Amino acid sequence: MKGGRATAAAARGLAGLDELRKALAARRREEAERRAREQTRRAAVDAAGRLFRAAVGEVTPLRAGNRAELHRPRPEPWPHQREADERAALRQTWSDEVDVESLLLTDDGLSFRRPGIGADVVTRLRRGQWTVQGEIDLHGLRREEAREVLREFLDLSTRRGQRCVRIVHGKGHGSPGRRPVLKLRVQRWLAQSAAVIAFAQASGPQGGAGALIALLDRSTRRGRSA
Repeated sequence: MKGGRATAAAARGLAGLDELRKALAARRREEAERRAREQTRRAAVDAAGRLFRAAVGEVTPLRAGNRAELHRPRPEPWPHQREADERAALRQTWSDEVDVESLLLTDDGLSFRRPGIGADVVTRLRRGQWTVQGEIDLHGLRREEAREVLREFLDLSTRRGQRCVRIVHGKGHGSPGRRPVLKLRVQRWLAQSAAVIAFAQASGPQGGAGALIALLDRSTRRGRSA
C-alpha cells in the first residue's frame, strides 16, 4: 500500500511539473509575440517618418518673433465635492417647521437678527438704507424649487462678496386664499442659513410686504452658506 501511495504522489508531482512547463512555454510565446508586434510598430513609425521627410524635404526652423509670453493665473481650487455634500445636508436641515423666534432675536415689526447684531442694523434694513447688491424673485416656484433656488442665490451672493440682497417672495395675490405661501417659509429658511445675519421686510419702494432685505455675513464667502 505504501508503494502505491508513493507512486501516486510521484505521478501528481510529475503532472504538476508538466503544467508548470506548459505555462512557462505559453508565457515565452506571449512575450515573443509582444516583442514582434513592438518591432513591427516601430518599423511602421520609422517608415512613416521617412516618407514624411521625403515629401516635405528640408525645413528651416522659424526664429522666434516679437511674441508675448502670456502667463495666465490658474483658477483657485474649489471644493466642489464639499459643496455637493453641503447641498445634500442643506436639503435635510432647512426645515419648514422651525420656529424662527427661537433662533433669532426679534424687535418690533417683521425683522430678525442673530445674537450680537444690533437693533440699528435691522432698522437700517427696514428703512432701505443698505445698498441692495443682488436680488432673487421666487414668484411662481414650488416650495422645493424655491428652497433650492434661494440656497443657490445665497451661495453665489456670498462668493461675490455681496453684503445686502433682496428676496422677493410675493404677497400671495395669485395664491389660493390670496395668502403668501412662500413668505413664512422664506423667513424660516433665511433664519437657518449661516450666511444670513439679519433680515427685515422691505420698505415700500423695495417691495414692501412682498419682499425681504437680508444682510449677509461676508466671513462665509469661502465657507458655508448653511
